[in-house]
Amino acid sequence: MPEKLWIIGLDLKLSKMTEKQSLAAIYAFEGFGPERTSLLVSFFGSARKTWRASKPDLTNVGLKPNLVNHFVNHKRQFETSKYFERLRKQNINFVTVNEDCFPANLIGLKGSPLVLYYKGNIKNIDNAVAIVGSRRMTSYGQTVTTRFATKLSKLGIVIVSGLALGNDAAAHKACLEVGGRGVAVLASGLDTISPLTNKWIGLELIKKGGAVVSEYPMGMPPRRSNFAARNRIISGLSKAIIVIEGLRRSGTLYTASAAAEQGKPLFAVPGQITSPMSGASHFLLKRGAMMITSAEDVLGELDMKVSKRRKKS
Repeated sequence: MPEKLWIIGLDLKLSKMTEKQSLAAIYAFEGFGPERTSLLVSFFGSARKTWRASKPDLTNVGLKPNLVNHFVNHKRQFETSKYFERLRKQNINFVTVNEDCFPANLIGLKGSPLVLYYKGNIKNIDNAVAIVGSRRMTSYGQTVTTRFATKLSKLGIVIVSGLALGNDAAAHKACLEVGGRGVAVLASGLDTISPLTNKWIGLELIKKGGAVVSEYPMGMPPRRSNFAARNRIISGLSKAIIVIEGLRRSGTLYTASAAAEQGKPLFAVPGQITSPMSGASHFLLKRGAMMITSAEDVLGELDMKVSKRRKKS
């Protein structure tokens, strides 16, 4: 297609984009991220104007030519009407940082996502605690995870985790078994709920009033590099983070690190000193994490609001 005709077609397509859709379309570009996207939107005055910005405009901002070319190609290939129609057909909603319904616990955090996709219900999820651990869950870890998730869920606390094998799955299951609400944060687009073995858990969370969420657009696979970024959202959505277990060098510490950067209270469960799976918890405890031996330890430290309905049960 001749360049002039392509530009005319692009202008017609862009003119129909709302501010919310424009922000989602920009955020779907892997080359920017939350901080650069925020700067661009601030510079141009709106997401719509940023999305419509020309090559010279983007270059004059200080973006490298190669990055500008990639973004222009992204705009050319991003079929906006089809994309948002696909979201609708798959019952995937999205909320932006500019909306009142954006999760309050994420607002103001460094590197917080600007767009959050979700399936299910994200209303009233701010009274939340994250429970994280290892994919290589021990029997001790399963017992402790189940105990904490069960108790907190019964008190009306929303349980947040990553839907991974091991401690994540155990936390979600315990929450569901007592009728609690849970949120699973994915490292992929919501058209791919992974791991496949835990997809049913995600669907149950949605069915029981919770949600599955992600900052990634449809089509994004669960890349290894996405998990550390995913963990900052697990922490960000929560008022406190509980580390159950994990190796001294494990992905669990990414969530703990995010909690520290975000100023979130971090709890760790003491484990057997002979078990390598206690390495992460003991490392954190030596560096200032609060030791937790019961769900009441979390509630006492945070003075969290407890649902009256749950408290009576």
